[in-house]
Amino acid sequence: MRIAMISYHTCPLATLGGKDTGGMNVYVHELTKQLGRMGIHVDVFTRSENEHIPQVLHDLGYGNRVVHIPSGPEHPLSKPELARYIPDFVEGIRCFAEKKGLHYDLIHSHYWMSGIAASALKELWQIPVVHMFHTLGKMKNRIARSQDEMEGDYRIDGEQKVLQMADCIVAATPAEETQLEILYKANKHNIVVIPPGVDTSHFYPIPKDEAKEVVGVPEEDQMMLFVGRIEPLKGIDTLLRGIALLQRQGVIVCCSNYLVIVGGNNGETESGIDAEMKRLQDLCSEIGVGDLVLFLGSRGQDSLPYYYSAADVVVVPSNYESFGLVALEAMACGTPVVASQVGGLAYLVKDGETGYVVPNDDPQALSERLKILMENTALCEKLGRQANIYAQNYAWEKIAEQISALYGDLLQDKKVRNHSIGIF
Repeated sequence: MRIAMISYHTCPLATLGGKDTGGMNVYVHELTKQLGRMGIHVDVFTRSENEHIPQVLHDLGYGNRVVHIPSGPEHPLSKPELARYIPDFVEGIRCFAEKKGLHYDLIHSHYWMSGIAASALKELWQIPVVHMFHTLGKMKNRIARSQDEMEGDYRIDGEQKVLQMADCIVAATPAEETQLEILYKANKHNIVVIPPGVDTSHFYPIPKDEAKEVVGVPEEDQMMLFVGRIEPLKGIDTLLRGIALLQRQGVIVCCSNYLVIVGGNNGETESGIDAEMKRLQDLCSEIGVGDLVLFLGSRGQDSLPYYYSAADVVVVPSNYESFGLVALEAMACGTPVVASQVGGLAYLVKDGETGYVVPNDDPQALSERLKILMENTALCEKLGRQANIYAQNYAWEKIAEQISALYGDLLQDKKVRNHSIGIF
């Protein structure tokens, strides 16, 4: 079986925590590796953002490749600009496949722009398409706080086109399935729920003293952790206000407890701080928690298990998450999670068993749950053990088997249809 994996706007090899890098990058990276272990060949096609990076890299192993396709200027572009170069991207994939003499059995696309590319390739190659949105424009617009955060009509229209084209849509949770059916009038018979996975050989509990030594936190200090992109929908401002409440209550005091924020630019210079990072740092000063919050910038996947294991609690205060991969990675590392009761997080985090769920945009409710955990080490350890056990259900070996079975079903359906009209 040979799969064309499409990840147009972001590369699975990119460093996490940047503006357009996060759970989707991890998903494509890990799924491709696991499919390779199963003997399934995958070529991941992504737009080239750097002319100095080789076009083809084998960093995912098992003979699987990441292919960088020049499409417009080879540097990062805004989403509206990116949409203009999708035809160039499609043509680049076609030329690559023709030059290599490749035939693909199925296309698996990620995010709506990749789906638009997949639509053209489907027509060209006459093969099935599996698509995963990862986030939905209409859901992001529902929680947007300003016009700048709104997704344009070009995205909503694109998502509708992908829904009409794809042979199967993979939803991460029943919540996303419902959103697709209600907001987009998607055909429920074309949707299958398969959650993302976690690499349990990489994300596992590291003894806390050893993890703290690696990340540079004194062994006697407590640590709360946020990991993710620095953008308004992640709800970091809610977390900061919750920390301020804990400080006023005397639950945490200056410099003996830390909130560590992993993600975004490193912020070493003023020019390196984007608007949202600057807003959050200004908020820290305004509410008096500047000495409690450490903005560390992006970190590689290799270092994340140390941060997760060093933390007493991982906080996911998002206003919208289609799944919540950070929560799953943290739980696999044996750390309880306090998360907003939105989207996939409401399904993933088991309230009172693997952590707590709280209403989004509610600093008071968030601070109350954090206080319980920060004042009860035994409870933290208990919830962390239960979280680790629960996370094993999402091991990539199990999830990739479900994806592979889906591929097989679609290819069998295609074979039956072709036979019925006399192609075979």
